[in-house]
Amino acid sequence: MARRTPRGATVNATSARFALPQVMPDGDWLDMQDQVDGAPPPLRTSVTVERPRTILSRNSSPDVPFDRSINPYRGCEHGCIYCFARPSHAYHDLSPGLDFESRLFAKPNAAELLRGELARPGYRVAPIALGTNTDPYQPIEGEWRITRDILGVLAETNHPLAITTKSDRVVRDIDILAPMAARGLATVCVSITSLDARVARTVEPRAPTPERRLAAVAKLAAAGIPTYVSIAPVIPAITDHEIEHLIARAAEAGARHAFFIPVRLPHEVAPLFRAWLDTHFPERAGKVMAIIQSLRGGRDNDPDFFTRMRGQGPWAELLRVRFHRACRLHGLNRDRPPLDTGQFRPPSGPQGELF
Repeated sequence: MARRTPRGATVNATSARFALPQVMPDGDWLDMQDQVDGAPPPLRTSVTVERPRTILSRNSSPDVPFDRSINPYRGCEHGCIYCFARPSHAYHDLSPGLDFESRLFAKPNAAELLRGELARPGYRVAPIALGTNTDPYQPIEGEWRITRDILGVLAETNHPLAITTKSDRVVRDIDILAPMAARGLATVCVSITSLDARVARTVEPRAPTPERRLAAVAKLAAAGIPTYVSIAPVIPAITDHEIEHLIARAAEAGARHAFFIPVRLPHEVAPLFRAWLDTHFPERAGKVMAIIQSLRGGRDNDPDFFTRMRGQGPWAELLRVRFHRACRLHGLNRDRPPLDTGQFRPPSGPQGELF
């Protein structure tokens, strides 16, 4: 029998916030369903074409270092159980659980829309972030190549960008990113949550292995691309003991910078995460949630600006001290030159020539 690739969520829970229909199985034969009907078929990934009117998303959050971003896809097949973007699927009357990682949306006109938005007379340049909501290099990028098309437009216009990904697929685009980085226009952040292959496969089941991501860091750094490593999220009592080792391996691979974020559990992510804990770490589920609540002011999640990305209390302070000490030891975060916004030129072509 072929081995099935796992999914992240253990359930396909609906959202009470948007009154999605609750479907409850019933019947006397439920306990024997597998013996009678056989095992359910594998959950397959589907991709729906979405054609938005705009592609740049704006934000004014004081917690993030950018004010605009692009998300080529909705949903993410990596299936990271902690993903804060999961609740966005509820807006489409889909579950933030298994639907989020199996019913995906692609935006094939993203590069065309971006070209039009950059050509507007009132456009003011600032770095564009890719990978802020869902991963721009998730598996379907191999076929759809939407992220690569977007990079082509940004390279053509000398527009600065910052990429965040959990995939080593980003090295495919070194031919675009390296020349941009040489002009001070590009950085890449590779997210690595754990070096333990078993833990990584459980928490991020369809993302590349930690070793493949570290190899990607090395290739990006060797190509002269400023490379960060994100330890995001740190999960208490599951991955927090790895902080020092992760930073050491990141520095060894050539990363220049690192940062971390304690796990966040907004909206539907909290019950999904609790169900995941009960399935994979039942012996420590209570301890994990107790520490998370101590980081989040007694709640599963803290939505407040300034504290939501940092956490609060003794546990948060301990994580910060350990992280900064390890970064100093391995020479990370010594300098962080800004991306250059002065080289931007509006795109040429039919849309650019309208103005």
